[in-house]
Amino acid sequence: MLAASGKLDRRELCRALLADRGGLLVVAGLGAPAWDITAVGDCAENFPLWGGMGGAAMIGLGLALAQPARKVLVITGDGEMLMGLGALATIAVRRPPNLSIVVQDNEHYGETGMQETHTKYGVDLVGMARAAGFPRTMLVTRPEEVPALRAAVHAGEGPLFAVAKVDAASLPLVLPPREGAYLQARFREAVLGPAAHHQL
Repeated sequence: MLAASGKLDRRELCRALLADRGGLLVVAGLGAPAWDITAVGDCAENFPLWGGMGGAAMIGLGLALAQPARKVLVITGDGEMLMGLGALATIAVRRPPNLSIVVQDNEHYGETGMQETHTKYGVDLVGMARAAGFPRTMLVTRPEEVPALRAAVHAGEGPLFAVAKVDAASLPLVLPPREGAYLQARFREAVLGPAAHHQL
């Protein structure tokens, strides 16, 4: 699971987190997280974002509050999370136990030219989440720590905020469907059932 850089392979990390996922609902931030969950296996319970940078955590919060019986996982990047830091405070106050956020931190804006993000210079997203009031936080840097992260995600005893330090190398694109209306309808049916299409 380690890349040549000594950091985690982000796609293998996703594969570990989503193995035997059951009914886990997954929101993926734009770019690499969306490609990664699709590479692991596209399915109706995936909601990959093609845009809305900075919004993945708040979409996950809304979903977790609306569906308290379902576990919700947000997989996003460090650049995307840095754009939505206010979400940490709101999530920590609302404290949905069924919500987990995992940040794949490669210390770069991968979709806009690999500019370095603030985490490259020591900005501590885990420390920010802890200060906001998250009851469970994790920093994952080694393969042997991934099983504990997976267990925490699937335990549903959150909210959980975790940062996984991943390799910055580009990987082959595995793109989810591009049509937003289709993704929304597919996900809505997975959550609410076929009758959802007849609801206002």
